[in-house]
Amino acid sequence: MQQLNREEVRKRLMSCSLKATHQRIVVYEALLELHGHHPAAEEVYRLLKPANPSISLGTVYKTLDVFAENGLVRRVLSEQGCKRYDANTMAHNHIYCNNTREIIDFEDAELEELLQNFFQRRNLQNFDMHSFAIQLTGNKKEPEKHISITKL
Repeated sequence: MQQLNREEVRKRLMSCSLKATHQRIVVYEALLELHGHHPAAEEVYRLLKPANPSISLGTVYKTLDVFAENGLVRRVLSEQGCKRYDANTMAHNHIYCNNTREIIDFEDAELEELLQNFFQRRNLQNFDMHSFAIQLTGNKKEPEKHISITKL
């Protein structure tokens, strides 16, 4: 994901009809800096606090929720129900690893097409689907160790 300068962040906020306050700008910048990590609000707060001593954890929570409600970020739930945030709003899915607690982006055009076709055939009545997200859950496996014996 590309890094945005402060003016680009300001424009992105304003494009969602959000006032570009200093706190909103720094929260969004922190989320972009943590891209790929899918941070919880506490992680964003820890990153911001040293340079922004007046910011509160409550402000970070509220700001991230406002961003999610306005489509600037996506909420991603962990198995423990913890809300984490993803600045990547493009269509993609996630893999959640129970033992490392990582959330990994998973993009697969074939899967996206398969699911779109599936739901189109179902013709859901009284429902206008805008998007869908899948989260796979499991455990990372340790790579198998292969011992190589070389004859001299």
